[in-house]
Amino acid sequence: MEILGGSLFAVAGAGESHGPGYTTIVFGCPPGLWLTRQDIQRYLDRRRPGSSAHGTPRKEADKIALLSGLYTEDRDALLAGPEVRVIAEGVESISQTYEAGYTTGEPIAAIVLSAAKRSGDYGQFTGLTGEVRPGHTDLVKYHQSRGFVDVRGGGRSSYRATVSDVIGGSIARVFLAEHFHTVFLSSLVQVGSLKAPVTLAGEIERLVAHYTQSQSIPADEIRQLETTLLQAELPTLDPDFAREAAALIVSTREQGDSMGSLVEVVAVNVPPLVGEPLYNSLKLRLMGVLGGLNAAQGVEVGAGFDVITQQGGENNDPIRRTGYQSNHHGGLLGGITTGMPLVCRVAFKPTASIQTLQRSVRKNLDEIDFALEKGRHDPCVGVRAGVTLESRMAIEVMNAVLVHQANSLLSMNNFQLF
Repeated sequence: MEILGGSLFAVAGAGESHGPGYTTIVFGCPPGLWLTRQDIQRYLDRRRPGSSAHGTPRKEADKIALLSGLYTEDRDALLAGPEVRVIAEGVESISQTYEAGYTTGEPIAAIVLSAAKRSGDYGQFTGLTGEVRPGHTDLVKYHQSRGFVDVRGGGRSSYRATVSDVIGGSIARVFLAEHFHTVFLSSLVQVGSLKAPVTLAGEIERLVAHYTQSQSIPADEIRQLETTLLQAELPTLDPDFAREAAALIVSTREQGDSMGSLVEVVAVNVPPLVGEPLYNSLKLRLMGVLGGLNAAQGVEVGAGFDVITQQGGENNDPIRRTGYQSNHHGGLLGGITTGMPLVCRVAFKPTASIQTLQRSVRKNLDEIDFALEKGRHDPCVGVRAGVTLESRMAIEVMNAVLVHQANSLLSMNNFQLF
């Protein structure tokens, strides 16, 4: 069983790349949060295939329909969501879905349909004599499932499955923004050997130092960073790097190859003191959930691998009454948040599906020279990965906040009925 988050806030998803669609259930959102379909759709629009000229050419609308977990007495507002139609055995059933309402505390269910499918593109991977893409899950998934695996578009192993991550993360973001003004951002900081001279973490550190007395970064400063990232050709703060990286990705795609990347994901205005110290530490959970994303090969927290060359006096963050004066620790000490920005970097391998001729096998282990016949793939995974990293971080922070609150009951009025 695979569930993101938990034990108090969790996300479950189901669906395959070329199946009818993706189903998502979000558990544990407290009641009373005003939530709209657009709160989620805005992040799905960032994630969807075709949203970037430098990603996969597959184009999906990825419009969400909300089926449960919301209510408001204004029925017109509640039932203004997309219409869902099902025709079975000649009988048509029509239902109006939810557009906006207050969370009830019950599971929130959602569906996102898939339409832009070319299942015939994957015929070369079918059956025991199907070919195996080096670097892909084709071989291990086939034998793990005893041959009963959906090969179309990568099946369940497809990046398309992150639809559920983004839905759950969007709900967590709304809750955390309302209660703590927490915001999650991400930036592409390296493509191949090309590195960005301006990083998101660096800009956030500059803002934290400037507003050290207020203990939080003003909303307008964060919105400016977010706008810059959303409007750029690639999600990065440096326009020169964006242009050079885009050109590099285009030339690599034209050569029939792919390339690796590094993405920074940062949370600002994070509530302090949440997380556990050891076996359920927030650091452990973040490194696992970020590193477990498709094609991710490494995760750094704070100063990351740079700590190897530092001495304690350099790496330790000075503390004054106003708070920590630097953030080498990346917002986590002993798996517990300090109130400083959470800073992580995730390294992605080059996309496995490429046009270059490679040595491989069939699923029966007959050796072959593999050539990809058809398919639509991202030449650089990091271009679209940011919103999913943000979502996974939001889910874990949300769960940690609720766990901390459950351990810190300060008022018995919460348990008084009469």
